[in-house]
Amino acid sequence: MKISMKKYLGIELGSTRIKAVLIDESNTPVASGAHDWENKLEDGYWTYSLDDVWAGVRDVYAKLATDYLGKYGEPLTNLDGLGFSAMMHGYLAFGEADDLLTPFRTWRNTTTERAAALLTERFGFNIPQRWSIAHLYQAILNDEAHLKDIKRLTTLAGYIHWKLSGKYVLGVGDASGMFPIDSRVNDFDAEMARSFEKLTGIDIIKLMPAVATAGGDAGTLTAAGAKVLDPSGVLQPGAPMCPPEGDAGTGMVATNSVAAHTGNVSAGTSVFAMIVLDNALSKLHTEIDMVTTPTGLPVAMVHCNSCTSDLDAWIKLFGEGAELMGAAFNKSELYNKLYAAALEGRPDGGGLMSFNYYSGEPITGLDDGRPLFTRLPDSRMNLSDFMRALLYSSLATLSLGMDILTVQEQVKLDLLQGHGGLFKTPGVGQRLMAAALNVPVAVQESSAEGGAWGIALLAAYRAEVIAAAYKEKETGTRSFEQFLDGVFSKGKRVLVKPDRDDVEGFRAFLHNYTSCLDIERAAVANLRFGD
Repeated sequence: MKISMKKYLGIELGSTRIKAVLIDESNTPVASGAHDWENKLEDGYWTYSLDDVWAGVRDVYAKLATDYLGKYGEPLTNLDGLGFSAMMHGYLAFGEADDLLTPFRTWRNTTTERAAALLTERFGFNIPQRWSIAHLYQAILNDEAHLKDIKRLTTLAGYIHWKLSGKYVLGVGDASGMFPIDSRVNDFDAEMARSFEKLTGIDIIKLMPAVATAGGDAGTLTAAGAKVLDPSGVLQPGAPMCPPEGDAGTGMVATNSVAAHTGNVSAGTSVFAMIVLDNALSKLHTEIDMVTTPTGLPVAMVHCNSCTSDLDAWIKLFGEGAELMGAAFNKSELYNKLYAAALEGRPDGGGLMSFNYYSGEPITGLDDGRPLFTRLPDSRMNLSDFMRALLYSSLATLSLGMDILTVQEQVKLDLLQGHGGLFKTPGVGQRLMAAALNVPVAVQESSAEGGAWGIALLAAYRAEVIAAAYKEKETGTRSFEQFLDGVFSKGKRVLVKPDRDDVEGFRAFLHNYTSCLDIERAAVANLRFGD
């Protein structure tokens, strides 16, 4: 029997996992696939090879197609919409023959401090180290040989989209992590672009993709692109593609946090909170990134490079110990039990201190990181306090950045929507996040699907815009905000309010954390093996 459902595919390339989600016309996931991968530190840069990018994309699609075939008894031959998202920022520079000129430099690199500082001063606008323009200007300051050959500069999502559609375009949210956006016109800031050209002689606008907002035209899946995505040849070309977006934008979509006064927090390998503003901040804060929603509204973003990586490493170690003793368990059970143990720990972490820095953290002024655990000789060492300290450490730098918004800028927050791996164990990450930020945190039933579901929704919205244009409705299509309100009107969510003891305990931990930052700085300066 031929399945008549509409099918919209979203694929997101995260830091440790590539995920694919297929949704139907009710925006319900009907098939999925996942592919694990890891970045590599090569020649001083965190990177992924393009071979690994394409191998991962093909594998995750193949797994989704197999899942679909198993559920519905027919192959996945056609899509009604398609979209790609990926980790934002970084540096992907291509030459005349579309050849990659230097290995992909990801958001995780903190090698652009000088360039970011100089551009921030020149523009009067915060340019974080992760941004593409900071990477480009640092390459200029370094007098790198490849600069003379650059013809294109894009993000990971923009690169994949370009190769599958032939269209060199980028969603405005992802574009806002390359170069500042003028939200009045939803395009790169022309005045700052002219300033950069005076500084460097480079017309940056010519290098970067065209900018599109949610629902905008971003081309279709070409025959060659379909073959790349599905080498078996079963998938047919022609699916309309939505503008490619960054993981920040799809996080906003997946939590319905795209309208003014809404906000969300994404917690996984990195952690970032995004608050949609209706007014500009009173002054420049180098700890706060200004990006946009997929529709172009200004967003204050607090981004921290490290969140769960060190926590995951410790949990893996405990799992190895349990296996050594002959215990039988799966990965989810291990995480759930260890996370739950944290709730039994003392509210301040019991005098245990952890720094989760796998890389530098601009918010605390560190250019590099060393995962570190320490304690006083008389600190009580037990599992529950240890787990709470690890979880607190994953949230500490975010809390410091958010204090700038809520205390200094008096930004009012009534609620944050949470999503990401930290929230998979019910009630734990959500409760401690509420304590760390002192604001209620809601987790949607659908949030487990994350950014892949978010970009699938953007693909579905692009299809709705196309359908409305064909019908020539005088009233036009719904706004993207209205579209999302319809999606989420049927969803369920769990809301956790801050617990007073947890809030006070976290503040005590954070006081000790900031007092101990010199220990982390000393570790960065002195902890070297094999030199």
